[in-house]
Amino acid sequence: MTAPATLTPEGATRAGAAPFVAFDQVSLAYDETGNAIEEVSLTIEEGEFVAFVGPSGCGKSTFMKLCTGLHAPTAGSVRVDGQPVGGPLKICGMAFQSANLLPWRTTLDNVLLPLEIVKPYRAQFRKRRAEFEGWARELLRTVGLEGYEEQYPWQLSGGMQQRASICRALIHRPRLLMLDEPFGALDAFTREELWCVLRDLWEAQRFTVVLVTHDLREAAFLADTVYVMSRRPGRILERRQIDFPRPRSLEMTFEPAFTGLVQELRARIGTIRGS
Repeated sequence: MTAPATLTPEGATRAGAAPFVAFDQVSLAYDETGNAIEEVSLTIEEGEFVAFVGPSGCGKSTFMKLCTGLHAPTAGSVRVDGQPVGGPLKICGMAFQSANLLPWRTTLDNVLLPLEIVKPYRAQFRKRRAEFEGWARELLRTVGLEGYEEQYPWQLSGGMQQRASICRALIHRPRLLMLDEPFGALDAFTREELWCVLRDLWEAQRFTVVLVTHDLREAAFLADTVYVMSRRPGRILERRQIDFPRPRSLEMTFEPAFTGLVQELRARIGTIRGS
């Protein structure tokens, strides 16, 4: 197995590739309590899988809001696909710790929801509904929910609801997928199953992913790059390149190189929390 990780300069990117996401000295202050994040500079390549880890309240979720245009920075600049971010991005899909499926809609209709409200699909929804339903059914089949299209959220397990939530985030074919603790509320076995679901979806489509997580095994298993953030105000302290070969299997997570990397990350964050 190759070396588990290499530390590279903050904001580094692969040679010759224009960054898909670029943060340049970005800070955000919510109120008089001070900055939530401070002087963050980094780049993310298109198709890269990036994870953010760090102590609670360090600004991981704030980074996602800045990246998607839900918040504007108070200093610095954010660019996605070469353009300044000036509002909510249409090329983003999002999934959170809670699946937040609408209880009065079936699984299929929950997955279709973004196509009803996101341009340019909403103007085409009535005419192309059969086609869009085909997209949704294929996504549901891919994540193991074939046969559950007409079930309501209360008829699904937590893991099944989260699978549907990921399908909903991907149905409009976003180039950037933002995941905020998407598996944090699930049991360990279901969580690992969904790691593999997400791994397979990403391997097939190679959209760009930003994952916020407290689970260091999850970050090391899924990501190409792991950013370690400081306590509030959040800064980027380390950029870890994860060099484990792909596709990755769950068996790999029990190998010494993997467990050693996770222990290194855990020790680093423990030091940050105690500082």
